[in-house]
Amino acid sequence: MTLKKSLPAALPVALLPALARAQEVAPAPSAGDTAFVATCALVVMLMMLPGLGLFYAGMARSKNVLSVLTHIFASVALIAVLWMAYGYSLSFDEGGLNAVIGGTGKLFLAGVTPDSMVGTIPEYLYVLFMLMFAAITPPIIVGAFAERMKFAAVLVFMAVWLTINYVPMAHMAWGGGWVFDIGVQDFAGGNVVHLNAGMAALVCALVLGPRRGYGTTMMAPHNMTMTYTGGAMLWVGWLAFCGGCALAANGFSALVMLNTMLGGAGGALGWMAAEWLHRGRASTFGLLSGAIGGLVAITPACGFVGPAGAVAVGFLTAPACVFAVEGVKRRFGYDDSFDVFGVHGVGAAVGGVLTVVFASPVLGGLGYPEGRSLMTQMLPQLAIMGFSILVSLATTWIALKIAGALVGLRVDEEAEFDGLDTSEHGEVGYRLGDGTYAGAAVQAGPVGHAAPVPAGAAARTAG
Repeated sequence: MTLKKSLPAALPVALLPALARAQEVAPAPSAGDTAFVATCALVVMLMMLPGLGLFYAGMARSKNVLSVLTHIFASVALIAVLWMAYGYSLSFDEGGLNAVIGGTGKLFLAGVTPDSMVGTIPEYLYVLFMLMFAAITPPIIVGAFAERMKFAAVLVFMAVWLTINYVPMAHMAWGGGWVFDIGVQDFAGGNVVHLNAGMAALVCALVLGPRRGYGTTMMAPHNMTMTYTGGAMLWVGWLAFCGGCALAANGFSALVMLNTMLGGAGGALGWMAAEWLHRGRASTFGLLSGAIGGLVAITPACGFVGPAGAVAVGFLTAPACVFAVEGVKRRFGYDDSFDVFGVHGVGAAVGGVLTVVFASPVLGGLGYPEGRSLMTQMLPQLAIMGFSILVSLATTWIALKIAGALVGLRVDEEAEFDGLDTSEHGEVGYRLGDGTYAGAAVQAGPVGHAAPVPAGAAARTAG
């Protein structure tokens, strides 16, 4: 079955505005589609808050747990307002420099009414669903600079990065820009969300430099139960994240959700297998990390592959992420606190390539745009992935420089030693029975390297 035969069902969610504009007769509103997408939006909200927050916060040291939660919570709130003010318009409105950026006709959602539609759902709901994509992408980067970046710098960085990176990237890929017409197989944001955020994480880690004591001080996760809870919520939310992209409650959206589930399962098993071979045992951390890596990889593929292909995409991606986390990171010595680059960046790159491979009908996939083969589809796939990487590298560096010039990037040495919970927010995450703070004093000094910390998307002993 070719991709063309499956349209419009196989279109990514953000392609629907252009499709709707091209249709002479608008489709009738669907209560079922509306209820489905609304439910997906709510579940994705839980994926962000508290899911992503708990997942990252458990990886931090106890003296920084609240700072991680606060960075993510505040970023989501800020981005939601900016999306309403100009993000949606510049991403999806016609006009402007249409190849690169959208128009200003829907600033502050001007012209959007309860009666306006996108496909078979209300436009207000479409605004909300796409807000969830915008609001979760920049906070993913928090995992790269956790435990050392000023809160004010985080807010400036998030606002600038959303404006100069995410909004034009979303428009170019989804809102009718030039990438829109290339025919890349990226169903739910492998490039715009995960590859983009993963490369941004690497830039942040390199520009800010390592945490003080990195390589000599134990920096293992302080609460694996918290990370487990957040990771499980991310997996649940990912089904809605990808499934809602069909914008319809039908068999195709069910396939997308099934593929997403299987991609995460394949990733968990792939990481577990690699870790078992490498360390002689499996870990909770490895299972969580593998599931996230598999989910990242299946994000571009979920609308183009079959169920068996989905398992393969996740399973084959996981070892590449293990290599990035355990090998590349140690070899080059950068401090990507929670391995955002190793899991999101590498996972999205590998997943983007495997999408084309397992989209082949021979392997149970839905096929390629008419006239294309595996090789002719792979060329634009790689080209746009390369373009996404370059844009992320450049815009992230610019956003960091702007934040640094305005408020400075890093907390001072004393504040980092004490922990960002107290130094930045005047709060503590945990208190002992006598009311004293269980934080920096417990964790500060060099402790060398204890037994190997399980592989996973988290801060580790390094070196």
